[in-house]
Amino acid sequence: MSAFADGARRAAHVAAVVLGWRPAEFWAATPAELLTSLGHDQPARDAPGTSDVLARLMEQFPDAERNCG
Repeated sequence: MSAFADGARRAAHVAAVVLGWRPAEFWAATPAELLTSLGHDQPARDAPGTSDVLARLMEQFPDAERNCG
């Protein structure tokens, strides 16, 4: 089975089980509509922060100075 066919089969299964979509509804939907319907259109809450967030955290919680020698 091709990668596309395998992915489409799995996506159609999820759409059928989770959303109750029939095959015609699945094939009429765009990938963006499928993602939105499944709630995957929002960034993950535990997504990694940006460099700005990292810089702010480093400023708030600096590493302790170590005397190596």
